[in-house]
Amino acid sequence: MITPQTGHDVMPAGTRPAITVDSYRPTDRAGLYDVCLRTGDSGEDATGLYADGDLLGHVYLGAYLELEPELARVLRREDGAAVGYCVATASTTDFERRCEERWWPALRARYDAPAEDDESPDARLLRTIHSPSRTDTPWLAEFPAHLHVDLLPEAQGGGRGRRVLEATLDAVAATGAPGIHLGVGGRNVRAIGFYEHLGFRTLEHHPWGLTMGMRLPRR
Repeated sequence: MITPQTGHDVMPAGTRPAITVDSYRPTDRAGLYDVCLRTGDSGEDATGLYADGDLLGHVYLGAYLELEPELARVLRREDGAAVGYCVATASTTDFERRCEERWWPALRARYDAPAEDDESPDARLLRTIHSPSRTDTPWLAEFPAHLHVDLLPEAQGGGRGRRVLEATLDAVAATGAPGIHLGVGGRNVRAIGFYEHLGFRTLEHHPWGLTMGMRLPRR
């Protein structure tokens, strides 16, 4: 499941409140869905784009929290609120199989497939729920894991994006996965530079952006 993702690590002006990397808690789910929506337009707020604001979270976040919560890392304010996250799976092939068994069926029962002529943003996500793509590419054997990272503006800067991503990379490496990949939107130039700085390299070009990969463990 490759999707355009965000990534930012630019130091802002002024002082920001303390934000730390933490493990995922089940009580974080609603807050992380909100982060997903507020970063869902190539890093910008997608709230006004969707009639159902939960759809982005259902498609791009919820299965990771349900199926592999031990690999999820959260950027958390001092008051406990989540302002960013990184989620991952150690095996894309296994994850997609488990989604078909344990994640998509309940959503298909909840949401009808859209009309064929419906090209709204909601309809595009509903089509993913009813007919998700499978990842089958030559590089998957070398980079079987994948991740998604999203940060609200208040969580960007000060090395926070790097810390939450590196915490997730270490957790995935501990599973024995030999490599990891991610998708990033072509318009998100800042994110591409961020990932390149961390050591990711382009594996494949797409109409929507890039798939980038890194070998594990990190050297």
